[in-house]
Amino acid sequence: MSTHSTGELHQDDEIGREQEYVSMLYDRLDGMRDQAADRLAAELRTTGGTLQARSQRDSAVQMYADQVEQYSAVENGLCFGRLDGGDGSARYIGRIGIFDISGDYDPLLMDWRAPAARAFYLATAANPQGVRRRRHLRTRQRKVTGLNDEVLDLATASPTAHEEVTGEASLLAALNAGRTGRMRDIVETIQAEQDRIIRADLPGVLVVQGGPGTGKTAVALHRAAYLLYTHRQQLSSRGVLLVGPNATFLRYISQVLPTLAETGVLLRTPADLFPGVSARRSEPAETAALKGRAVMTEVLAAAVRDRQWVPDEPLEIELPQRELLTLDPATVREARERVRRSGRPHNLARALFDIEIVHALAAQVAERIGADPLGGENLLSEADLAEIRRELREEPEVRAVLDELWPVLTPQRLLADLYAAPDRIATAAPMLTEAERASLHREPGGWTPADVPLLDEAAELLGEDERAATARRERIRAFEREYAEGVLEIWRGSRSIDVEDEADGGEILGVTDLIDADRLSERQEESERLTTAQRAAADRSWAFGHVIVDEAQELSPMAWRLLMRRCPSRSMTIVGDVAQTGALVGTPSWQEALEPYVARRWRLEELTVSYRTPAEIMAVAAEVLAEIDPALRPPRSVRASGLPPWDRTVEPDRLAVELVEATTREASGLDDGRLGVIVPAGRVAELGAAVTAALPEAAVGEQPELENRVVVLTVGQAKGLEFDSVLVVDPERIVAESPRGHSDLYVALTRATQRLGILRPA
Repeated sequence: MSTHSTGELHQDDEIGREQEYVSMLYDRLDGMRDQAADRLAAELRTTGGTLQARSQRDSAVQMYADQVEQYSAVENGLCFGRLDGGDGSARYIGRIGIFDISGDYDPLLMDWRAPAARAFYLATAANPQGVRRRRHLRTRQRKVTGLNDEVLDLATASPTAHEEVTGEASLLAALNAGRTGRMRDIVETIQAEQDRIIRADLPGVLVVQGGPGTGKTAVALHRAAYLLYTHRQQLSSRGVLLVGPNATFLRYISQVLPTLAETGVLLRTPADLFPGVSARRSEPAETAALKGRAVMTEVLAAAVRDRQWVPDEPLEIELPQRELLTLDPATVREARERVRRSGRPHNLARALFDIEIVHALAAQVAERIGADPLGGENLLSEADLAEIRRELREEPEVRAVLDELWPVLTPQRLLADLYAAPDRIATAAPMLTEAERASLHREPGGWTPADVPLLDEAAELLGEDERAATARRERIRAFEREYAEGVLEIWRGSRSIDVEDEADGGEILGVTDLIDADRLSERQEESERLTTAQRAAADRSWAFGHVIVDEAQELSPMAWRLLMRRCPSRSMTIVGDVAQTGALVGTPSWQEALEPYVARRWRLEELTVSYRTPAEIMAVAAEVLAEIDPALRPPRSVRASGLPPWDRTVEPDRLAVELVEATTREASGLDDGRLGVIVPAGRVAELGAAVTAALPEAAVGEQPELENRVVVLTVGQAKGLEFDSVLVVDPERIVAESPRGHSDLYVALTRATQRLGILRPA
């Protein structure tokens, strides 16, 4: 394989010819937009009226808005490549597909995900796959700015070339370009080992293991786009969930899928996977690790059983106009055991418990008022007994006792009550040590990320009574019908006088002649219909068609349980690097994490080439990797930067001053790139304040803005991110303050694409 060098004039001619073709593609794209606008105008002309056309109009507006959003997202770099075949044919490759709708629908631009486009990523001189020349186009919006050719001629292939690298000139240009604070797609430079993973079959669990800079995140995002393209019908109704480590990371990757013309993927952090809960409270790492252990399933199950209470003494129930009723402990205990044998979740079993207790109370009433004076059978009929039971169920005193013995609980209430009461913790968690039980105790006031899997587990144990949800939906529908009737009444009042049409003598039809309240409310519901991603985000029981997890090595056993419930089909892409595990209860091995759910029915793919991290920086990181596990080997860097990392020791009281000087110096050397300053979590406030005082444009905080030129952040915030230049401050403290300190330091050292500096106090 060789890169074809052309003279400056010859290349200008080639750029001009490519510009003509790219301009034609954008003309077609503009035409598609115009057609969408024409369809919108036609729908508005034909629907007529106002209220009765609302849902159609809103639907057309949404369709048009979606198309414009999709096309605008891919406008920058719409076309990026061309494949020339040995037969003289040419195929242009881009982010979306465009067809010649004026003819036979021949492809003018082939979507990168189409099978016929795969040769753009896989063809080599040894296996050209029918390709004579591969051309990489460089564009800026609609303008072609340059090109590189690869002639796939076995006779000219170099035995020393990177066998795993295609489009080397374009790849290196992308790697050396300045970062922007937002991740860019790699659709122009996907490599063969990445392409194989992106296009892997949908079913089953695929684990993608790769070291720093191997493109794991980019592969995961492009796999999401590929699966939605290839399995559109299957996945569009169920959706795809992509889980990232933190909100900063999700903001960093948020623009990749839209630029690939996909906007239907739900992005969430593990802290946001329980609808209605935003888990931002902090807690000690040891407590979070305890909550992540599988033993918490036993604790929660015991906590639920503990709420199914049996009193030590008889309970007296005083009813108006009735004699005193008594519930003895034995009756309650027998009722509880019978209901537990049903196997129903706690809240769904409440109805059975109510029946048992009400029947026991009704028997007392029947015995008193229906006893035969002569000692015979009870004189009350079954209908009489049914009426007594009905009346007892409606008594507030009876309802209060039932709520005390078997309360209907939400996951939030169960967990908050458990944490707030040491005696409840002691009852539910005898298997824990005294210190562990003490660490669970806390006062109410928000949720931590480690609480989210426990809330989800509690929801499974408690269950939700569908009757209550159905009744709630019916109340909403009744309100909407009532509201719609009010709207129509107002319209009737304003149109009470019929007006004769002078031309034909007919009456002008009003809205109330064309639509009633039920239909109006139904159309209102249609106009407010949610997308698949929106519905999935609000539904805890939603089953996704595919789940992608990035930085999966950070997941606890309890978090794995939650994710497996979200994907019963076990169609998943798991992306991570066990050498970078920072959480105390994170994943030690993929086998250990997955075996409880899929046994050995999962497949492993490895990314072995680091595209982000230069060889000079990887050599420094390799020393830390050996501290984690001498058997581990770092990925092989595809390039060298020519900039050796520097390591400086300073006096402790001079650390902040030296950091400001180093930050100012590094920032001044950046053109359009970004500088990441990674500091120990315990010093982020102190050192962040020093940096921002000298450089007001620097960002620092819980969710720092990555588009700022300088960003001060912790290792946890830096996971999955990359910067042109990185300063790692006080590495010894980073190691000391973390449960897996060397793994955290390994992460910090491998965030840079160009330069690395280390500042350490003496």
